[in-house]
Amino acid sequence: MRLKSILSFCLTLTLCLVLIPAVPCRAAGSPDCSASSAILCHPASGTVLYEKNADERRPIASTTKIMTALTVLRAGTDLDRAVTVPASAVGIEGSSLWLKAGETLTLRDLLYGLLLASANDAAAALAVLSAGSVPAFADRMNAVAKELGLSDSHFVNPHGLDDPEHYSTARDLSKIAAAALEDETFREIVSTKRYTIPSPDGGRRFLCNHNKLLSFFPDCVGVKTGFTKKSGRCLVSAAERDGDLLICVTLNDPNDWRDHSALLDYGFSLMESRPILAPGELSLELPVVNGERPSVTVENVEEITLRLPKNAATPEREILLPRFLPAPLAQGRIVGRVEYKLNGKTLGESPLAAKDGVHEIKYKRGLFRR
Repeated sequence: MRLKSILSFCLTLTLCLVLIPAVPCRAAGSPDCSASSAILCHPASGTVLYEKNADERRPIASTTKIMTALTVLRAGTDLDRAVTVPASAVGIEGSSLWLKAGETLTLRDLLYGLLLASANDAAAALAVLSAGSVPAFADRMNAVAKELGLSDSHFVNPHGLDDPEHYSTARDLSKIAAAALEDETFREIVSTKRYTIPSPDGGRRFLCNHNKLLSFFPDCVGVKTGFTKKSGRCLVSAAERDGDLLICVTLNDPNDWRDHSALLDYGFSLMESRPILAPGELSLELPVVNGERPSVTVENVEEITLRLPKNAATPEREILLPRFLPAPLAQGRIVGRVEYKLNGKTLGESPLAAKDGVHEIKYKRGLFRR
């Protein structure tokens, strides 16, 4: 009887262990995160500091508007050009500027409405004004995604309202945000807390940024919120501290403000200054043609110290020099450079200069005649 009880207990324990859901691995010491998908990265080096289901395709709601803005900005249109709101952009469900067909605004006004108030009618207006129609603009969005090397994103609209063919991932969104933040106009808009744009009655529309991190996380510089019932709460944030920019993305996260604050603080705790090269530490011999000496020593001129996460790989060194140098050669002449790269990104570089001068050989006329 006792043996039967033991066997029964073991069977029950085995079933319990099988039924426990797998929990994604997280970095030692990193905060808990309640999101279905998440990523924290250092875009300058391409280093991921934390991830959870980062490649799972999910609905992304209004975080779509980061790609909408990026697509508009990449077109290079004059943002202060006055445009007329098309009728097809009026009455879009969800967040709205309550645009009127035929009213006049600038593209810049619409971008502020898009990114601060998360206005779906502003998104539709930008799409139609930029590409002629929403489907044509979605094609442009997908073309930009391809240029960025994204493989798990597809867009069918500029606002992020639910559609089974409209999706992205936490990892892809972090790359979209990184690309968008390279644009000064985008960065200025998403870091703005309040703004006003004209209304058709001659007054002003007051816009308030939905991103609360701008108010209670001092280092926050953007980026965008999003929500639908299907997607849950979505948030892409960026913060900069001591010159280090981090990007955090959470999808379907009921506690996104807390999670982003904790993850960003965790990420900044991992940053360090890493000495890479002291002045003159790199020394190479380069052949000299027609010189009094056959070669010259070439050294790096500047110190290289990089800001990197502690878990970042060692940057790769690339030396850019000609195969030889012609005489005469002045001391200190810059002849090339050394670069340090990680994940295809150049993180630091230094000029390479000749340590000494080399005179040219002067041949006398007829010296070698017989």
